[in-house]
Amino acid sequence: MSEFTPTIGIEVHVEIKSKSKLFSSSANTYGMATNTAVNVIDLGYPGTLPTVNKEIVRQGVRTAHILNCDITRRMHFDRKNYFYPDNPKNYQITQNRTPIGRNGYVEIEVDGVKKKIEIEELHIEEDTCKSAHRGNVSLLDFNRAGVPLIEIVTKPCIKNGKEAMAYLTKLKELLFYANISDCKMEEGSMRCEPNISISKDDSFGTKVEVKNVSSIHNVGLAIDYEIKRQEEMLNNGETIKEETRRFDDKQGKTILMRVKETGNDYRYFIEPDIPYLKLTDEFINDSLRSLPLLPDELRNKYSKVGLNLLQIEKLINNRSLNDYFLGLLEYKTNYVTAVNLLLSDISSYLNKHNKVITDTHLSYEKLVNVVEALESGELSNKNVKDLINSFMENDLTLEELKKDFKIENITDDNFIKEVISKVIENNSDSVNDYKKGHDRALKYLMGQVMKETKGAVNPKKASAMLIEVLNK
Repeated sequence: MSEFTPTIGIEVHVEIKSKSKLFSSSANTYGMATNTAVNVIDLGYPGTLPTVNKEIVRQGVRTAHILNCDITRRMHFDRKNYFYPDNPKNYQITQNRTPIGRNGYVEIEVDGVKKKIEIEELHIEEDTCKSAHRGNVSLLDFNRAGVPLIEIVTKPCIKNGKEAMAYLTKLKELLFYANISDCKMEEGSMRCEPNISISKDDSFGTKVEVKNVSSIHNVGLAIDYEIKRQEEMLNNGETIKEETRRFDDKQGKTILMRVKETGNDYRYFIEPDIPYLKLTDEFINDSLRSLPLLPDELRNKYSKVGLNLLQIEKLINNRSLNDYFLGLLEYKTNYVTAVNLLLSDISSYLNKHNKVITDTHLSYEKLVNVVEALESGELSNKNVKDLINSFMENDLTLEELKKDFKIENITDDNFIKEVISKVIENNSDSVNDYKKGHDRALKYLMGQVMKETKGAVNPKKASAMLIEVLNK
């Protein structure tokens, strides 16, 4: 066990979903041609004035709420002054002294132990433009300038990479389901910067920041590597300097970017071109009214209708299927059978054809009919595989599809029992093997039942009846 205690905090920047940018009418979008989603405010032209996008403030209220923060009722924006090529105004508009949310938490569970990751504050700010370096030349894309961000800052309460990954996974899930951000780390709409220090007592060590880590998994690796690196340095009598590093995922280690010789002096002052904002109860309640069910609420709801943990997690990890299944709960059916279909044959179809479920003709009524047919034995799993393309791609009813595919399954219990009796009589060796505990014998006998019925019997129903007869 290490003699050092790690102390870790994480800053997360997330791009907020909105039609336009934070202080201008330019489109808030990704993937457009370079420097096409811009106007004079984004470019920092002298004499231009910012106008606060009300929807971004609503999104800030929603974020504060889902992260259990105290919402600041009276707030202002601040100027953070610094010179850098991607910041043409020479200042960034942010919230320094009156962040929209304070004192929140996200609850995680690691190795069966629950823990609250405390959130210091979250604030709204504008993004800078994007730099692209080509040899000795730096190119700027102003499409990102002014894109709305929420920065979420934890208290230094994280102890290792595993806790950090659990926190970021839960945070991403909450922000995504609340429709605050798409959280696509590969597109830069969620950026993580852990700050790591170690010490031998309860005091803080020298903080090292790791900038813009590209995935949650890499955040965990970067933190654990940095803890080990700092331990080795201190054990060797070296001094840790306050510095900024980056994580190289190919080498699996952090690499020095720059040493912080002096503290930054951003000369914050209240943004003079934006008046104070006062958030009323009416505005806050109206902002929260549109929040959908969040993942933990969905987990509780799905557990009550009989889904197991694996099914629930698979649904929540697939937003489009989850939203579809949530609508299905308005109908009375066997939800376990329905979700098995969604996660197996239907998911396979969607992946194969690169579609989401709303691109298909699978109505709730049609899915309910398929579930009922499976339960009654009118359809087998093989039938579903045969029909999957047709009932996803056209509006024919299940009865019409069964007629087109000439599906006439055996549902007569007496006939099935006769077939089972015949199979048992003709396969006495396999029957004896089954009674001795050989599982393969049951599979062989079921194969004979399916052969005798030419696959026209529901395997689930026939298997239950076969086992019942064998166990007498």
